[in-house]
Amino acid sequence: MFQRPSIRLAPLLVAFALALGLVPSFAQQPPAPAAKPPRSFITQFLVPGSHFHGVHGIAFNQDDQLFAGSVVGQAIYRVNVDSGDVDVAIDAPHGMADDIAFAPDGTMAWTAFLSGTIYVRKANEAPRAIATGLPGINSLAFRFERDKDGKPVKDKEPRLYASQVFLGDALWEIDLKADKPVDYADPASKKQPILKDLGGLNGFEFGRDGQLYGPLWFKGQVVRIDVDKAAAPTVVADGFVVPAAVNFDSKSNLYVVDTALGQIVQVNVASGAKTLVATLKPGLDNLAIDNRDRLFVTSMVDNGIYLVDKDTGSARVVVEGRLAIPSDIAIVRDDESETLHLADVFAYRTIESRSGAVDTVLRMHGDVLEYPFGISVNARHVLLTSWFTGSVQRLDRKTGRGLGILHGFKAPMDAIETAKGELLVLELGTASLLRVSRVDGKDRTVVAKDLGAPTALVEGPDGAVFVAETAAGIVSRIDPATGERKVVADGLKRPEGIDIGPDGRLYVAEVGERRVIAIDPATGEKSVVAGNLAIGLHDNPALPGVPPSYVTTGVAVGKSGTVYVTSDRRNAIYKLIPVN
Repeated sequence: MFQRPSIRLAPLLVAFALALGLVPSFAQQPPAPAAKPPRSFITQFLVPGSHFHGVHGIAFNQDDQLFAGSVVGQAIYRVNVDSGDVDVAIDAPHGMADDIAFAPDGTMAWTAFLSGTIYVRKANEAPRAIATGLPGINSLAFRFERDKDGKPVKDKEPRLYASQVFLGDALWEIDLKADKPVDYADPASKKQPILKDLGGLNGFEFGRDGQLYGPLWFKGQVVRIDVDKAAAPTVVADGFVVPAAVNFDSKSNLYVVDTALGQIVQVNVASGAKTLVATLKPGLDNLAIDNRDRLFVTSMVDNGIYLVDKDTGSARVVVEGRLAIPSDIAIVRDDESETLHLADVFAYRTIESRSGAVDTVLRMHGDVLEYPFGISVNARHVLLTSWFTGSVQRLDRKTGRGLGILHGFKAPMDAIETAKGELLVLELGTASLLRVSRVDGKDRTVVAKDLGAPTALVEGPDGAVFVAETAAGIVSRIDPATGERKVVADGLKRPEGIDIGPDGRLYVAEVGERRVIAIDPATGEKSVVAGNLAIGLHDNPALPGVPPSYVTTGVAVGKSGTVYVTSDRRNAIYKLIPVN
């Protein structure tokens, strides 16, 4: 599931503030401009692509076909668990799915977390929205009557239940018979939740006894709920760190995923006794059991689906990616390897620029990390920025150790630590460039305002910063000391990632044209570096509260002049090699 992190991270503000301003900074300065820019570039992949864009809920239909959902990718995929083949079953935007469920008649239902919508589809019909106004709608399950053999009773209509998590906290029964979408946030709909303030009821399922069984994310418990009586949950088992989902096999054995530990645990629903089945890596999200009682789990961090042997605890890869959802990228030029640093939404990773070897430094829900979309790096520190959680996180570049997190920003897109040791933050929510100072980081001064959806920034050799303004279609130069703003280049289509090359030019991902361009900051002259790139995950996300860039296309330039570009469409990294 796509989750908003706990506010328990707040105490780290002190460490962040102490590091800010009291620890000397050694920001890298671009080399002197080259005599001549490269004439052309060779395009190749440094890191190959993969399926999904973060994989969350999974479910088998009556034909034992596995379906997997992606929130950021806004798609539902059909997965062949034997061959690993993947194809898109329902594409964006209607395919956004945090969880998926099937009714006995084959009707599929799923939750669109970011839009607060529930969709259904019968057979091969077009998806149909049946519920709206449910921000953070996360998990769902059908409830239906069973005969003595546990099979669905024919001619009995199923009932659908869904829960809000992280952007809400409630359990609802969803009207399946409505002829048009019902707005559950509208008092006129007269819809009321069954229960509220549960503690994060995540991936749940109904047992043969008709009771709902599910994990409470924030309480570390698995509970049972009588939905007819709307009674308070009864604890079945506790002591989990972050339980994310549960599922029954055909023998009514209950299995639980603990995402923080990467564990699958079997629970005795009568006694609450727990048995460890398998341990994978942190960041597991959901599970599903097929008609042969085989257990499959998803990993949002590794973009993978795994078949777990319940007897041995071993796991076979069904499908997996080297990256999750590559967003912004930054480079360190102080060593021969030119290490890349990647904000991968569900992870923070580093990449060796010659071999493409990927190292996962921090994992969502296993480490202190908050869905990074933006990244910058200097000689000492890494800054990770998340518009989703309104945070800027600071790390020690050498060790990956967290130095604290600042919260309370309004959709921050990118942040840098300048050569002077100042923290500058691009805030989409206020269309501003902020200077952040003081020991607690709460002194936030507007340097420049009325920016056109600012997405990324880079510091120039004279201390000025260059900002890519996505909605305005411009790259601007801003003097942090005076706030003076000058347009360097205009007429661009959705500029996003930006960096300065060794030739002194600005390298910008012009996502609307699927290309990277170079801009002379003195004259504004533009030239195409590479075109026909698989960048720009969704041309128009059209989701409330989502930035125009959605997932930033990052650009970083090495001292050799090689340009690295993230491909959110293919979950890959491009390497553009200059030819002189």
